[in-house]
Amino acid sequence: MAKGDELEERLIEFAVRIVKLCNAMPKTTTGRHLGSQLVRSGTSPALNYGEARAAESERDFVHKMRVVHKELNESNINLKIIHGSELLPEKMLRNIMDECDQLCRILNTSIQTALENKKTKFK
Repeated sequence: MAKGDELEERLIEFAVRIVKLCNAMPKTTTGRHLGSQLVRSGTSPALNYGEARAAESERDFVHKMRVVHKELNESNINLKIIHGSELLPEKMLRNIMDECDQLCRILNTSIQTALENKKTKFK
């Protein structure tokens, strides 16, 4: 499986896990608010990564990858708020928080690599 396919699968699986996690959120005002925010930011990376893979240029690719990274960062912060607020048990959050962090690192590296490739291409 190509790296791009593997990353896409991880982002899809992350989105599925986020949906399930959000469905488990308490049905309180806070739970609904944070769950709503998280379902948007947590499902967006997979969709935007699909857009990035179909980018029309290197510049477009980098822009779309930055959107994916931004949404993952938002999800990461939201997960930390949910964790700190004890809205869900730590055991439900631990693995998905770790996966979000790993995905952020992968995206950051991918963006940096694309930028470096762009620089060397035009030298």
